[in-house]
Amino acid sequence: MRFAMLVIVLGFPLIDLYATVRIARWTGVPVYAWLGLAALAGLYLLRNERTAFRANTVAAMHGEQPLLRGLFDSGRKVLAGMLLLLPGVLSDVMALALLALRFNLGHEYATRTAGSGDHRGHRKSIDGEYRRLE
Repeated sequence: MRFAMLVIVLGFPLIDLYATVRIARWTGVPVYAWLGLAALAGLYLLRNERTAFRANTVAAMHGEQPLLRGLFDSGRKVLAGMLLLLPGVLSDVMALALLALRFNLGHEYATRTAGSGDHRGHRKSIDGEYRRLE
């Protein structure tokens, strides 16, 4: 089992780079262009997800959206960004597949900003009876 994991961990980058060289030769695009553009896309995705994660966390703390939804979505985007940073076309395809998966659909999972103030139709006042104690 350990040997199989070692072969997978060490073999995947080699297969990924081999596939990148073959696709670059087939398309006529230089290898460094494939690797550079994917790395820039990964850095851009990670940079933007850092600010989006903060906004989602603040929105969850204010009760505007579920916490698990924001964590799951951010984790998916961070994993895709890390895969884009890895050199190779196969890891880029896996990252794009992660980004293309349609999670968190529906009205209750609609995207909201931290300061939207939307509380799903809840009242902003609390109704009740009171009496003064003297």
